[in-house]
Amino acid sequence: MTRIFFVILCASAIALSTARPTLADDKFADDTYRQLELFGNVFERVRKDYVEDVSDQDLIEAAINGMLTSLDPHSSFLSAKSFEDMQEQTKGEFGGLGIEVTLENGFVKVVSPIDDTPAYDAGLQPGDYITGIDGDNVLGLTLGEAVEMMRGPVDTDITITIRREGVEAFDVTLTRAVIQIRSVRHRVEGDVGYLRVTSFTEQTQVGLENSIESIKNELGGLLKGYVLDLRSNPGGLLDQAVSVTDTFLDRGEIVSTRTRYSEETERRTAKKGDLTDGLPIVVLINDGSASASEIVAGALQDHGRAIILGTKSFGKGSVQTIIPMQDSSAMRLTTARYYTPSGRSIQGTGIEPDILVVPATVERLAARNRRSESSLRGALTNDTLDDDVPETETAGERTTEDVDDYQLARALDLIQGLALYRQNLIN
Repeated sequence: MTRIFFVILCASAIALSTARPTLADDKFADDTYRQLELFGNVFERVRKDYVEDVSDQDLIEAAINGMLTSLDPHSSFLSAKSFEDMQEQTKGEFGGLGIEVTLENGFVKVVSPIDDTPAYDAGLQPGDYITGIDGDNVLGLTLGEAVEMMRGPVDTDITITIRREGVEAFDVTLTRAVIQIRSVRHRVEGDVGYLRVTSFTEQTQVGLENSIESIKNELGGLLKGYVLDLRSNPGGLLDQAVSVTDTFLDRGEIVSTRTRYSEETERRTAKKGDLTDGLPIVVLINDGSASASEIVAGALQDHGRAIILGTKSFGKGSVQTIIPMQDSSAMRLTTARYYTPSGRSIQGTGIEPDILVVPATVERLAARNRRSESSLRGALTNDTLDDDVPETETAGERTTEDVDDYQLARALDLIQGLALYRQNLIN
């Protein structure tokens, strides 16, 4: 078995090596084969001598997942079931609790609850740690294993233990549901159109176009501008982020992605046609705005098309590619970094708002320990920053507890000011 397994591994390694220019260094090849043989020996010893029987599939999948998760926080192995669940999620409908999670220091950390889901209704917050699931400690589990434990039949209950800064650990009982993500919502705030994008799924662009059309039909010539709310939006599909950005631009680069090979740089540009007719836009972000959200905010900021208001975003500037395997499983591999039109990477640094507005005094204190991509174990470095570059300060911080959503209120005020300035220029 050892020899057969070793041959399979070597064949796989050779097949992968031919995808790129081969290395002529024979010593490198010899070292690689020795390491693969070591792996095969360990695999065989575990099969024969481990205290309990473990299937070959479990061992191999664990080894693959260990290899991938050691690279960065976003690379991982997806079993056939996990891959199927992920495909359902990107289509905008899946079963579960309705939370975007990551793994940090061995615990499951909430990146963002999804609007109108069991997790959202129960009051789970970005930055919460899930330390237990139905009484079992999650420490030592992979992210995939923890997520699998939280999934289950619809209408069944699950109790999770939450650790939140400043309070005692507490249990929350949730009822699993079919999560149908309506990724775009809209309403009219006076003479301003409010667009809330909660995630970037296959349905996002269509939902955005329908929302803009509805707002135009309702307000007609009274429409003064738009607020695009990307707060606590954990990201999603890159193509949808590009498409959403293109909705507000008439020309120019949206984002570029760069792999380790310079010749593979890809640039996405906007097509002619701004669906919002050049009206003022304010984009709301916070430390739960990640990945695809940051692509949108960064591009609109670089082009001067929108004013970014809120707090610094999460800082995830990497691109993951889902690579299907022959057994219906898949691997999620970080294959590129993305850059805003000005060439800046937000990896680990996030998008700095043009106007810093925190929602309330309590949140300002919590922001001292803000969550971000750079706080994740094994996070990629930012390759566009010099060493020891300090974080920048943004002027204009204001806060109050007299308004339910102070950030939105300030965004609406800003739209009124921009509209007035625009009208004065026309006159």
